[in-house]
Amino acid sequence: MGDPIVIIAPEHDWHAQAVRDRLHAMGAEAMILDTGRFPDQMRISLGEQLDDVEIDGRRITPAAVYLRDLALNPSGPASGLAAEMTADWRRTMAALHERADFVMSLLHRWEAAGVPVYNPLSAFPRITKPYQIALLAAAGLPVPVTSWTNDPDRVRTLAAAGPLIYKPVVGGAATRAVDERDLGDDRLALLRAAPVCFQQRMPGSDVRVYVVDGEVVASIAIASDAIDFRGHELGMQVFPLDDRLREICIRATAVLGLRFTGMDLKLDAHGEPKILELNPSAMFVGFDQQAGTDVLGALCAALARSTPARLAAVG
Repeated sequence: MGDPIVIIAPEHDWHAQAVRDRLHAMGAEAMILDTGRFPDQMRISLGEQLDDVEIDGRRITPAAVYLRDLALNPSGPASGLAAEMTADWRRTMAALHERADFVMSLLHRWEAAGVPVYNPLSAFPRITKPYQIALLAAAGLPVPVTSWTNDPDRVRTLAAAGPLIYKPVVGGAATRAVDERDLGDDRLALLRAAPVCFQQRMPGSDVRVYVVDGEVVASIAIASDAIDFRGHELGMQVFPLDDRLREICIRATAVLGLRFTGMDLKLDAHGEPKILELNPSAMFVGFDQQAGTDVLGALCAALARSTPARLAAVG
């Protein structure tokens, strides 16, 4: 049996399942590695050599890896984490830290051994949003006026220059417009708990662009009447890129060291595109279904290029 393509994700993740099933249809061996099952339900051993990786009794050096979700922060009633934290939060935090370091070491080993990883952990320090936007701007790529801050005076100065939106530093909550109430002392006092991202509000269309191995494989315009299109999509269609915008997307991906990304852009008041973010584990199945694109196929073809020539087909 040859080396499989490893998809790191929870077993129930529909993107992981779609990638596995497409790879199987192409004749490649693919497996979902649910690191959320480790260490309670999965045995992993790492020896002193980079390639000494054994998972449930099988020695594995993948042909390629698609990193969908490392599951380093288990939560929810089924995980039992809340009860463990209540019983002994120090022990639970220490165990989670040990687990995270172990799992990340596994990915670092595979990358160091030359396994193509979509996307490698070595790129992850560059994709935190406050850092990635700064890197893109330093490379001369178009980004909106943005500030991550807990300083009320900074927020008021930004708001005086034009309309703003705000959103979490990491994500997980909807983007909202800054209004007069948000600039009051009570609201801005909440910044003492955590910083927030404030960004120039742009009225133009939302565009999602997918890049795989330095090639734009899909570009989609998303119709929505909401500031945050997620969950408010009115329609999607292929959005042709001119050579300049195509090169911008490819360069942005290279700056952050990503093999695969779904990047979000938005048009400003002058119709100029600005890069909002590059996502290293972007959703694509729903976009393919609505826009008629095949990001799934492009990603699977890239993963399969690393497998032996015995594959029935690639692409």
